[in-house]
Amino acid sequence: MRLGRLYNSVNMEFSHPIIYSSFIFYYLCSMRVLIVNTSEKKGGAAVAANRLMEALNNNGVKAKMLVRDKETDNINVVELSNRISQKLYFLWERLVVFFYQHFSTKNLFAVDIANCGTDITGMKEFKEADVIHLHWINQGMLSLKSIRRILESGKPVVWTMHDIWPATGVCHITLGCNRFKSRCCNCRLLPGKGGADDLSAKIWRRKSKMLKASSVHFVTCSKWLESEAKESSLLQNHSVTSIPNPIDIRVFCSQDKTMSRERCGLPMGKNVILFVSQRITNPNKGMNYLVDACNQIVKEHPEMQESTIVAVLGGHAEDMQESLPFEVYNLGYTSDSKRIVDIYNSASVFVLPSLSENLPNTIMEAMACGVPCVGFKVGGIPEEIDHKKNGYVAAYRDFEDLARGIYWVLKEADYSSLCNEAQKKVRLSYSQQSVAVKYIEVYNQALAKKHYKL
Repeated sequence: MRLGRLYNSVNMEFSHPIIYSSFIFYYLCSMRVLIVNTSEKKGGAAVAANRLMEALNNNGVKAKMLVRDKETDNINVVELSNRISQKLYFLWERLVVFFYQHFSTKNLFAVDIANCGTDITGMKEFKEADVIHLHWINQGMLSLKSIRRILESGKPVVWTMHDIWPATGVCHITLGCNRFKSRCCNCRLLPGKGGADDLSAKIWRRKSKMLKASSVHFVTCSKWLESEAKESSLLQNHSVTSIPNPIDIRVFCSQDKTMSRERCGLPMGKNVILFVSQRITNPNKGMNYLVDACNQIVKEHPEMQESTIVAVLGGHAEDMQESLPFEVYNLGYTSDSKRIVDIYNSASVFVLPSLSENLPNTIMEAMACGVPCVGFKVGGIPEEIDHKKNGYVAAYRDFEDLARGIYWVLKEADYSSLCNEAQKKVRLSYSQQSVAVKYIEVYNQALAKKHYKL
């Protein structure tokens, strides 16, 4: 072991934090990290994992990404072989969940059981890696059995939680359920609220057995999720820390609003309320609260009706036209970063009325472009938005307060100051370099614990 020989040769003590950090930094030139995520680009976790890979490669770590769904020609992204098998894994898991749901599609994708997936331990990229970094690995990517093989391989494992699933039986969002703190059962997502030995209880036991004899360094994207994860009995013997997702502030930055609106086909001289969601009909995204808030704004300030529009980035925006008092512009769905940056820069305010969130990339992206944000006081949103400093944090599920926040940003606040503070917050807290340094320290700790039992 190069690391051990170097350590002994200079008679260093790992207990000394300064010497330890300097020593490990020297070793970084050869550190290899394999990031594992179901998708390369689709979804918030994929975006975050991709950005982390870039950040690590820009900061001295050799990082690759292993995915089921490869969408670009990036040479650092490796795709699982045998696409037919991957599709079958996905379908089989959904069929099993469908059976346990008594053949109902309700909550079909709210439940993940990881009953099938690929064993990646034989892959060249896995063998070459010093650290295995799991991200969102559901829907047939990895099974609990294949995760156990990763843990038994002897490789240090870091697992970034983009939601609560690693710390629960089957759910990604708890929505007030606290059973995961002791033992999952009587699951609200199962027919008749499950039972004492329902599907959630069965998967809980399998996860418990998988994690019991292993050491995993769990990372959450928000302090809120960190506090939730630490209360799960599944993770009691594992380290849990919080590191935000990174963002490239060279890409997401402020641009000329006039030019951006021209490219997006949005009118000049009007307030633009931006809402972003892959599927706006998803009740968790809170579109109904935005509708109620907009109607409240018009009720209290009727002059706003003609001077304000709602721009929607996502699918099925046309379904909301009749419900909103403002003209709606459907921007469709895009993964093109340049167009997304143009859309953010076109906005006067970005509104995310989600009922459950970790640390949403969309708020981070909007703030990086100098756009004030409004969201509910839930999850990691209050960590991103500093109330009345760079945006507005509304009381949870309170559409009237959401309306007050939108109006305050547009008409009452020092708008220029909000924009500047939003960018400052992202630059100091979420830049690629700052996040990469934090993750490198976690990798250092994982390596030291594995190799030297520290």
